[in-house]
Amino acid sequence: MGFFNKKKEIDKKINWNIKRKCLDLILESAKSSYPNEFGALLRVDEKEKHTIVELVLLPGTISGNSHAIFRMHMLPIDFSIVGTVHSHPSPYPIPSEADFALFNKQGKVHIIVANPYTLSSWKGYDNTGKEIEIQVI
Repeated sequence: MGFFNKKKEIDKKINWNIKRKCLDLILESAKSSYPNEFGALLRVDEKEKHTIVELVLLPGTISGNSHAIFRMHMLPIDFSIVGTVHSHPSPYPIPSEADFALFNKQGKVHIIVANPYTLSSWKGYDNTGKEIEIQVI
């Protein structure tokens, strides 16, 4: 397999999914944490590599009204962890500069949920901060 074939494979668009039960847990956790931010890691199913099925709570995560700080040194060696999720107390699920830095360093897929933490107040992003569609299944 040559360089160009590898590049083509890397550029291939991933179709991400999230289980409804997992999304509901994210939204309820964000509501429960309000007015502070909620933060967790996203885990995929081992068989369905692009379907988010679980949250992983990272020990030592610090939450405040304008931040969720992950202690990445506490990250377990777990290749099913593919990204992060965090909430914004505001109604805007738009990444901040700190969010862009996190996305770039950690994972392939990221979710921001915003107040009022409903099925219509969240967005998915790739590791570059580009908005992506994540289908709820």
